[in-house]
Amino acid sequence: MRRSGWPRRTAAGVLVALAALLAACEPPPAMVVDEVEQRLVGTWVREQAGDGVRSRRILALASDHTFSETVRVIDQAGAATEYRHEGTWFYDGTNLKRKYTLMNGEPPSRLNLPFVTFQVEFRTRNEFVGIDHIHRNRVEYRRVQPETQL
Repeated sequence: MRRSGWPRRTAAGVLVALAALLAACEPPPAMVVDEVEQRLVGTWVREQAGDGVRSRRILALASDHTFSETVRVIDQAGAATEYRHEGTWFYDGTNLKRKYTLMNGEPPSRLNLPFVTFQVEFRTRNEFVGIDHIHRNRVEYRRVQPETQL
């Protein structure tokens, strides 16, 4: 009796498909990560408004992977409050991740270390969208001059 080659061809096809899937899951090459990190370095502004409250954030990402963030919030009555934060950042190939080390000049509580993660999608060289999949939040940043103030 002659054996069919069908099971071997099926197994080979499954192995090829599995190899392709694993290759697609590999992290991006270091060169691509470095290029995106270089694009992220600079000063960015994000403005939001809703429920009568407005905010403006200036985020400066330094090449040494530190950041500073200055925030002005204007409430419904028109009162302005400003905040200044600092920390470290990195890009993991998909997400811009920031760990806050100072919040208004004070170290954050050890019980509630602020860590922000946004998936980065560049619209242009000077604009990107950040998507926070955990909190279902989408923010837009645009590049500005380093001397930009609130």
